[in-house]
Amino acid sequence: MQMFAMQNDHSAWLLEERLTHSVIGAFYAVYNTLGYGFLEHVYILALERELLARGHRVGREVGVQIMYKGEELTYQRLDMIVDDTLVVEAKSTPRLPPSAARQLFNYLRATRLQVGLLLYFGPKPNFYRLVSTNDRPTAAKSDGGEAGDSR
Repeated sequence: MQMFAMQNDHSAWLLEERLTHSVIGAFYAVYNTLGYGFLEHVYILALERELLARGHRVGREVGVQIMYKGEELTYQRLDMIVDDTLVVEAKSTPRLPPSAARQLFNYLRATRLQVGLLLYFGPKPNFYRLVSTNDRPTAAKSDGGEAGDSR
């Protein structure tokens, strides 16, 4: 899987376009208010409040069952699921771990949801949108717009 290559199938980009636009706007609202340097938990709490204020349903620390050959292995906790449709994973480390997008992709597979956002509350805010259809993941790096950009 090539993690941050631009996707050629533009129809997949249309999946949950309005929802991802709203969540990305909330992400920048939180970043512009809090800035950089807090723990991930603080950003998730603020993002939850921002999303609720925008009329979204938010599930935090959602437990997802991980299966192996039809048998339950364990549960994994996801940072957030918005409107029962979008998986959100947040990171606030000085550098974004290379494994973060793979982690989000695995969450999409486990939930059978198709769209996820990786929100990076780092020194420079950034986001990544991941689409998983037919077990073929595609991802794109944002253009890293400036804080305040409400895409």
